[in-house]
Amino acid sequence: MARHIYRCPLRWSDMDAFGHVNNVVFLRYLEEARIDFMFRLAPGDGSPSFSGGSVVARHEIDYVRPLVHRHEPVVIESWVTRIAAASLTIAYEVKEADDPAQVYVRASTVVVPYNLAEGRPRRISAEEKSFLQKYLDDGAGSGAAAGDARDEKPEGALVA
Repeated sequence: MARHIYRCPLRWSDMDAFGHVNNVVFLRYLEEARIDFMFRLAPGDGSPSFSGGSVVARHEIDYVRPLVHRHEPVVIESWVTRIAAASLTIAYEVKEADDPAQVYVRASTVVVPYNLAEGRPRRISAEEKSFLQKYLDDGAGSGAAAGDARDEKPEGALVA
């Protein structure tokens, strides 16, 4: 099972009055990572997959520790935990690039492919399902083994 790795820069405007990243900003970080992940299927090959639209049906976030501003980006690791006929669930961990044991946020998002022209949800295509299955970890196994495929593996990265 592969994991998608996204390096997310922190912006000064992400901070709140207490000097750490505001809780709402983490939703933006997850959105950036999710878009980067889902649109990797379409570029370059003309595939219409995921480009027709999708909507978020649910977010779930556990804030593990505060994140303060610095110049180095955080790493957002994403994978798929569920693929249904017309939805998928993406899990995330926001963590340190050089110390993956330092987790700031654990989250998940239920995404529904959406036909914008028709204004209604649609089923996941066979092409999309094939792409998503490379990132599927439904938790049934004992965790990822060393040597799993990744888009990019930070030095010393752990697999949760």
